[in-house]
Amino acid sequence: MPKLVINGQAQDLDVPDDMPLLWVLRDVIGLTGTKFGCGVALCGACTVHLDGRPIRSCITPVSNVVGKKITTIEAIGEIESGAKIQQAWLNIEVVQCGYCQSGQIMSAAALLEKKPKPTDRDIDLAMAGNVCRCATYHRIRAAIHAAAKQLA
Repeated sequence: MPKLVINGQAQDLDVPDDMPLLWVLRDVIGLTGTKFGCGVALCGACTVHLDGRPIRSCITPVSNVVGKKITTIEAIGEIESGAKIQQAWLNIEVVQCGYCQSGQIMSAAALLEKKPKPTDRDIDLAMAGNVCRCATYHRIRAAIHAAAKQLA
C-alpha cells in the first residue's frame, strides 16, 4: 500500500504500484485541478511538482513517487512563486478556455523557483512541453515576467 505526501498531507492508498499518479490524484483522492490531456506526456496538462520539479503525472507510476513531496495546482499558491504566478495569470488575463492552465502554472512556478529572473529563452525552454490550443503563449510569457518582477 503506497504512502504518498500530496500537498503536505500524508495519504495511505490502496492502489496498484503501476497506476499513473494522475489517476490517483483525480479518481482516488478527488483533486481534479490536474488535467488529463494526451496521456503520453506531450501536452503538459497533467503537470505536478515532485520534490519541486515539474513532472507529467499521466506517465508517472505511483511507485515512483513514494516518499517524495507531490504538489498539485490546488496547493501551488502556498509557495511564493506559485502565488505570484496565479496573480499574474489573473492580472494579464492569460486564460481563454483554461484547460491547460493548471499545467502551465505548475511549469511556470517551477521555473521561477529555479530562475527568479528568467529570460524569454528560459521561459520558452521551460514552457516548451506545455501546449495551449488557444495560443495564449504571449500572455503566458508576459505573466511569467510580471510574476518574476513581483518576486524581485
